Amino acid sequence: MLAVTAYPIGYAIYLSLHRADLRFPDATRFIGLDNYRTVLESSLWWQDLSTTLFIMVVSVSIELVIGMALAMVMHRALVGRGLVRASILIPYGIITVVAALAWQFAFTPGTGFVDSWFGTDKAWLTEHGSSMFVIIATEVWKTTPFMALLLLAGLSLVPEELGEAARVDGATRWQVFYKVTLPLMKGAILVALLFRALDAFRVFDTIFIQTGGANQTESVSILGYNQLLNRLNLGIGSAISVLIFICVLIISVIFVKGLGANLAQQRGETTV
Repeated sequence: MLAVTAYPIGYAIYLSLHRADLRFPDATRFIGLDNYRTVLESSLWWQDLSTTLFIMVVSVSIELVIGMALAMVMHRALVGRGLVRASILIPYGIITVVAALAWQFAFTPGTGFVDSWFGTDKAWLTEHGSSMFVIIATEVWKTTPFMALLLLAGLSLVPEELGEAARVDGATRWQVFYKVTLPLMKGAILVALLFRALDAFRVFDTIFIQTGGANQTESVSILGYNQLLNRLNLGIGSAISVLIFICVLIISVIFVKGLGANLAQQRGETTV
């Protein structure tokens, strides 16, 4: 852990406090927080941050709804349960780059099947709105099975007797789901949202393959990549990396505090 985690993080923080540009190696010097000031005063950082947050919120929200539906199907499947679960989990087993290339090909005019299906001739990946749609659709298709798997684990812990008792008392299926199942799954739902939110915030592969960050689809990870590897500005790039790390910590703290409060409340209700 020290070799592959602590040292890289420490070295990134060290570089972020220096003017370190590989094009001018002799000009390297300590400048304190100037790199952070430069990044935070840049409109590009805030634009990319808003794009990243939009992709994260929309994709994770859709994945939660579809993932819950798939978890219910996998949980209640009586015939071929193993086959159903394996089929649903196939997209998650595909490498992200391959999935991004497949969706890019599908939406490419002249070669993809999407335009031929709907009788259009639209260049989906050349406009902001349609590019965001393809990126989010790819993320949802690729990672919804992971969300479904986590929700399935939580769903399996809900006692069937509670649902049966509620139905005996006259509750409908929707009331059983909303009043019984969901409250008992809040911990699992928050864990699933935490994992996927952290992963979605660091989205890189899909955007890099499909648009390269064009059409205002650049994420903060793409921004850091461009500074570090394309512009060779290690100082600014490291500052962006540290800011991404801080954003991830903030998201984690928000979810963990919510999860802790929720679990404490659940334990109290169970005790009562």
